[in-house]
Amino acid sequence: MESSVTDLRHFQHGDLPEGFRQMLIDVHADAYADQMDDPFHQRFAWFVDHWTGMEGFSCVVAYDIEDPTGFAYGAPLAPGREWWRSTGYEPNNGYTSTYAVSEVMVRPRWRKQGISERLHEALLKERTEDLAVLLVDVTHPKVQALYESWGYVKVGEQQPFADSPVYAVMIRDLRT
Repeated sequence: MESSVTDLRHFQHGDLPEGFRQMLIDVHADAYADQMDDPFHQRFAWFVDHWTGMEGFSCVVAYDIEDPTGFAYGAPLAPGREWWRSTGYEPNNGYTSTYAVSEVMVRPRWRKQGISERLHEALLKERTEDLAVLLVDVTHPKVQALYESWGYVKVGEQQPFADSPVYAVMIRDLRT
């Protein structure tokens, strides 16, 4: 099926337009409408504030004309704070600079059109870090398999917050 999404727009820390925060929150509320009674999902605004405030934050938003259909965002992780540190993962030759892909989401009406992969690839295209890392809920094996098809490998598991799911920690080498 041909995607109706024609526009990928890039945003970064220090240059976010008015209404950007609310747009992310609204897309999340639509993407997770069936899970919004979960306190972890209810805290999404806190995560938006945390990530958008990070130096190096970058985001790609897909639009269908002026309708935001989904987004992907993340930021570089501070040395020693990389999510894979709690696993047995050993980076090749000490290449440890890491970009965390925090969110990749597409609103239900636009799913199954390849938009999430387009967003993800556009997000990582300009990155200079050695590695990309992301977390996937271990109860979502199809999502984990999707990320594996994009070049990620599972290196361990972690539960970053007491009320968060247990996540698979997945790494992709950006140097290859």
